Amino acid sequence: MEGTLFNTRPVFPVPPNRPTQQPQQQQQQQQPLKFKPTLLPLTTYSPPPPPSFHLDSLLQHLQHLSSSSSSPITTHNNLTLHSNNRKQPISGSGSRIDENQFSDEKFGFLSDKGKLMLNSIVGSPLHNLNDFFNSVKVELLEVDFPSLLKALGISGNWERALLLFEWVLLNSGSENLRVEKEVIEIMVRILGKESQHSIASKLFDLIPVEEYSLDVRAYTTILHAHARSGKYTRAIHVFEKMKETGLDPTLVTYNVMLDVYGKMGRSWDKILELLDEMRTKGLEFDEFTCSTVISACGREGMLEEARDFFAELKLNGYKPGTATYNSLLQVFGKAGVYTEAQSILREMEDNDCPPDSITYNELVSAYVRAGFHDEGAAVIDTMTKKGVMPNAVTYTTVMNAYGKAGKEDMALKLFSQMKELGCVPNVCTYNSILGMLGKKLRSDDMIEILCDMKLNGCAPNRVTWNTMLAVCGEKGKQNYVKRVLREMKNCGFEPDKDTFNTLISAYGRCGSEVDAAKMYGEMVKAGFTPCATTYNSLLNALARRGDWRAAESVIMEMRTKGFKPNETTYSLLLHCYSKNGNVKGIENVEKEIYDGHVFPSWILFKTLVIAYFKCRHLKGMERAFQQLQKNGYKPDLVVINSMISMYVRYKMHDKAHGMLHFIHESGLEPNLVTYNSLMDLYARQGECWKAEEMLKEIQNTGQRPDVVSYNTVIKGFCRRGLMHEAIRVLSEMTANGVRPCIFTYNTFLAGYAAQGLFNEANEVITYMIEHNIGPNDLSYKIVVDGYCKAGKYTEAIDFVSKIKEIDNSFDVQSAKRLVSCIREGL
Repeated sequence: MEGTLFNTRPVFPVPPNRPTQQPQQQQQQQQPLKFKPTLLPLTTYSPPPPPSFHLDSLLQHLQHLSSSSSSPITTHNNLTLHSNNRKQPISGSGSRIDENQFSDEKFGFLSDKGKLMLNSIVGSPLHNLNDFFNSVKVELLEVDFPSLLKALGISGNWERALLLFEWVLLNSGSENLRVEKEVIEIMVRILGKESQHSIASKLFDLIPVEEYSLDVRAYTTILHAHARSGKYTRAIHVFEKMKETGLDPTLVTYNVMLDVYGKMGRSWDKILELLDEMRTKGLEFDEFTCSTVISACGREGMLEEARDFFAELKLNGYKPGTATYNSLLQVFGKAGVYTEAQSILREMEDNDCPPDSITYNELVSAYVRAGFHDEGAAVIDTMTKKGVMPNAVTYTTVMNAYGKAGKEDMALKLFSQMKELGCVPNVCTYNSILGMLGKKLRSDDMIEILCDMKLNGCAPNRVTWNTMLAVCGEKGKQNYVKRVLREMKNCGFEPDKDTFNTLISAYGRCGSEVDAAKMYGEMVKAGFTPCATTYNSLLNALARRGDWRAAESVIMEMRTKGFKPNETTYSLLLHCYSKNGNVKGIENVEKEIYDGHVFPSWILFKTLVIAYFKCRHLKGMERAFQQLQKNGYKPDLVVINSMISMYVRYKMHDKAHGMLHFIHESGLEPNLVTYNSLMDLYARQGECWKAEEMLKEIQNTGQRPDVVSYNTVIKGFCRRGLMHEAIRVLSEMTANGVRPCIFTYNTFLAGYAAQGLFNEANEVITYMIEHNIGPNDLSYKIVVDGYCKAGKYTEAIDFVSKIKEIDNSFDVQSAKRLVSCIREGL
């Protein structure tokens, strides 16, 4: 059969709009072009494999990087101990040092015995210290313990101080080894000075600090530790107990608590209460107070509250500084209101308040959130001209924007430029790039980034591991998530609040609701308060299966617990509705946006366009697209391509061409999705030659046509009955390494059946079966419909009866459905 397939086709006339060909080309065109074996896939057809993701190699690199950095501290036996995963010292050589180094100028409060003990502790390896303390218990009883602890802190040996402190806790009750108020205050100061917030939070969760009459400075440090560790409920409890003891909070204490309520969310009333308390006590707001309150508004999307608070500050004579302006910029930057951000920048300049790198970083963020990625990148040049050097945050923000826009290569190019200009990437930069590449399964590039981290001496942090967890969140990959979590813990990184949120989201994407619910329970058990991000993680799982009823319940629970749904919440709800085809639900969210109950951000309008697109609701799409532009936002290619695709579907050719013109006007470049949609437009119009011209244009731009591109052109020729040309395109398709799919063959079946060429159609069916490219129900229905339209009902019945002879997978139910179609035609 191979070699004779499709060789008896009639010659079709050249269409009037066909490109002029040279005589030699015309001669070649008249020769029959056959379906040769070399033009078709190998004997066993299989779809192209998905991009490989080298999890093992990635984990090995990440483990190596993590193990080569300092050992974290983990919880063990209900106390804060060093991780048992490694036995080498974390700091210090473990050799004895000269006691004379502890001069009287700095260590005069320490006795001679104390200096000897200090020398011995500093000279001992960390992993042997507990044994050492047990061996010198008598000597330790003779030393003033608070002074010894203080000396370890002053000498920079906070890890040894921590081990000594916990040893005392374990042995408390022995003579002279009691945990007194002074000892706790010293330990608090040591950990606070070293910014060991996570360790301090865990430690003082175990010690009932409320039972000790600590000073306000110690309480403030503990509150700050809980705040930095996400233990907001615990911080509030300690704060209330502190006030019950009669201690007056200082300005710093209030600022810490404002930060706690701001980060915890749904606490605007509490923030206002604290501000009133501060006014009553005569405390004047400083930059930290003002910027913290405004930042709290930004987290909740409360733009009006931020405006009002800022206006009240100025009305009362407060002159905002750079930090306060930056916080206000962040509020509008997060919302993507770049016009307001520009206005704030002008006000700063008018008030002689010099913008710094943070100011411009927030401006970049505002542009990016409004869809103006190139304008955001251009801020880098503006900063340089004004003498403000872009920093790692600036570059990271722009690179992250490129990643979200699907321009990973541009992000990597900017990354190289950043390093060439001498700006050293930080761990946040690396984490952002790893996350961006992970979404595209570009594991080889991820490994290169990890190697670059090693080269620059940048150690992975918990966020790096969280990023890896997020990357592994794919359908059916929950075991990968568990494995990464296990290795993360083995490297000494205990899950924090963000880790649990990431795990809930990752397991949801894997389709493992049981594991997602388990992580939620473990998060609460670990003392972390669920926040809006937690609920959004749950919504993310629901959005993937379109369970909008469950999603509405989650949002109702959010509101019940005082959380204000943000743009991510509503975006995920829209995805839920669109997945289920619930247009009414989408319209309800749209109404809330247009009525002003939900802030009309760029991401929400974009999601509205896509949601209506998935539901094939043209009017809703057009409304959302118009509102997006009306609010000053810039549509990206995803939005524009969705509009083009919808216009093509509804044969609104002028509007489709108008969107192509809009792409060029906006300074964007059409991508493969754009070209495929326009080729579909020409194919539907019967302008198959124009569709093929566009196929060539794709190649001229350096892009590689995919199976959709070729199938679209083939469909155009088949619809015109130009089967000879369709086979020629198939030849080019396979020669360029693009495999035909079942849609390709069904298109040929439709072309032959429409012309009554049933022998050729039967040959296609036979070829597909012999080469394990199993025809599906649609394949057979196309041929049956062709027979019925030609009035050949007997031949149709005969065709169905013979299918089983050549296709063993063809079942009785499929045969009954086809026979039913034939009878309906009769």
